Amino acid sequence: MNFADLHLLEDSAWRVLISAVVAVVLALVVHRVGAAVIWRLTRNLPISSAVARRSWRPSRFALPLIALQAVWQAAPDALPLISQVRHGNALLLLATLTWLALRAIDGVAQGVIGQHSVEVEDNLNARRIHTQTRLLARTADVMVLIAGLSLMLMTFPGARQLGASLLASAGVIGIVAGIAARPVFSNLIAGLQLALAQPLRIDDVLIVQGEWGRVEEITGTYVVLKIWDERRMIIPLQWFIENPFQNWTRNSAQIIGTVFMWVDYRMPLEPLRQAARRACEAAPEWDKRLCLLQVVEAGERSMQLRVLVTSGNSGLNWDLRCKVREALVDFMQREYPQFLPTMRAEVTQGDEALKPGA
Repeated sequence: MNFADLHLLEDSAWRVLISAVVAVVLALVVHRVGAAVIWRLTRNLPISSAVARRSWRPSRFALPLIALQAVWQAAPDALPLISQVRHGNALLLLATLTWLALRAIDGVAQGVIGQHSVEVEDNLNARRIHTQTRLLARTADVMVLIAGLSLMLMTFPGARQLGASLLASAGVIGIVAGIAARPVFSNLIAGLQLALAQPLRIDDVLIVQGEWGRVEEITGTYVVLKIWDERRMIIPLQWFIENPFQNWTRNSAQIIGTVFMWVDYRMPLEPLRQAARRACEAAPEWDKRLCLLQVVEAGERSMQLRVLVTSGNSGLNWDLRCKVREALVDFMQREYPQFLPTMRAEVTQGDEALKPGA
């Protein structure tokens, strides 16, 4: 390469660098102006506004990288290291676009969730939408990450050749990969099933392995169940597909609770029914749907009573059951203490003769 060619190449490099600087500045100006316009246009649109806010930072990097990529592609191929610069810029651009897509998905999810508050009395529909949105958003995140990583790997010629050479042994590799990735894909598929069928939702009351709790969080791989005593149970998504569990708020939060008591056979039932009714009417947890006392079992020494009481949700029903039980015990202790469960024994005349002093 002679001096003239070297001088021409140096001039080309300076022109490319100046073009790159101008392109970055213009891209940043376009981003700033565009962001201001978009924020103004979407301020009354919750979902679009959430997407715009969360996409602001990655788009601030994406636009300059797009402008730089255009400059590098237009640059002469004779420039030193131009191919490496193009490749590096392409990798950064793909990573930034993946970040942008993830933030946009998060914005859509947060916008949808923000429109449906669960801080209302009848939040069944809101909890359904929260659950569906979060699970679908996490599934979309996984797909975007896989697509982004795949596109970045495809920019390496060596990686493409490696993929072609591995294709010959795809059968063995497929089996090994399938076994290794089974927990990941099974949870991913389980997340889609839970999002579409919705056997459980955020804030649902579940009985899992004998534990009572509320669904606090649903991630892409597990469910966090908040137990009544502030413990947390972590359950994989796949478990809910393969095992039965109780959902007390599947269609409605309303629930019927039971209060059991044992009393003597001589205890009159009508006063107890009235006492149970008074206890329900005095409790704010009662929703006035049902307050019923029944004899459900007749044992050898006493009979078992059951009181059915209803409330708007399981938490209120627990408190109502405790209040009704305490009211009935207090009523019997005050009014009918002789009819509390007792042990009876019949003494015959022959047994009387055996007593000392007979």
